[in-house]
Amino acid sequence: MSDSPLLEGLGVTPAEEAAYRALLREGPAPLSALAARLGTSAAALRRLLPRLEDLGLVTRLAGRPLRLLATPPHVAVEALVASRQEEIARSRAAIGPLLAEAAPHPEELVEVVSGRTAVARRYLQLLQGAREELLVLVHPPFATDAAVSSDEQDRTMRRGIRVRGIYGPRAFDEPGALDHVRRAVAAGEEARAGDVPIKLAIADRRTAMLPLTSEHASSVDSSLIVHPSALLDALVSLFEALWHAGVPLPGSGVQDDDVLTLLAAGLTDDAIARQLGISTRTVQRRVRDLCDRLGARTRFQAGILAARRIRSDAPA
Repeated sequence: MSDSPLLEGLGVTPAEEAAYRALLREGPAPLSALAARLGTSAAALRRLLPRLEDLGLVTRLAGRPLRLLATPPHVAVEALVASRQEEIARSRAAIGPLLAEAAPHPEELVEVVSGRTAVARRYLQLLQGAREELLVLVHPPFATDAAVSSDEQDRTMRRGIRVRGIYGPRAFDEPGALDHVRRAVAAGEEARAGDVPIKLAIADRRTAMLPLTSEHASSVDSSLIVHPSALLDALVSLFEALWHAGVPLPGSGVQDDDVLTLLAAGLTDDAIARQLGISTRTVQRRVRDLCDRLGARTRFQAGILAARRIRSDAPA
């Protein structure tokens, strides 16, 4: 049986948890016997007793000597969880009054986060702090490991947060990127492909994060955090304009549909081949077939016609 802490997140210290779990394993016990099992003194355990009772982990049995009984886990833990949820709800309710007390200062509307570790941590905080909606322009370079970011985004959607993502052509530079998008769509993300000029993430239309460096940088070493302001309104408007112009990304995995979608998104034949795991020559043949089916004279025209077709087929 693992003795690693299980209840720290509910405000239970390791010493308190150790006493509780010892009682669960051994059953009701006098204070002195329990102290011996834990390798501590009866006096030290007696000092823990009021806290253990306040947490609802133990009760005293009638009679002497003093004996303790562990509260069943399904009762004790559920009560602790309910109490912690009430505390979180009260704390969250304080956001409004605290915001009302905060005087707006222009220098606080935009902050700079420096260092790759700090940027990655702040991005994950943005995901974790979203309550209603997350808007993302997907464009390399990436500050966080793709697997970590994907896992956190999945958790965000499981909390009922609406996630909309627009993927630029460079987001598909790495093999397997399309599979990542398919998994995200299957998990609930609304995804489109289109022209993405910058990396951007916006949570609840109240906080935005974007790189401080140019799009040609090889890594994200610094970022801007934008709070409610005209600049934030402009960034939200930019996202919505790109969303309207974007091409819906399906999660079907049907190869002709994928070629059509990636063609409409502006990917090169080489990039499409990397994503689908086929040769460039096969892509070129499929593009020629699509041009014939769409009545397009050029690849560019086929992309435009494909985009129109995908948008008309997409659900409203």
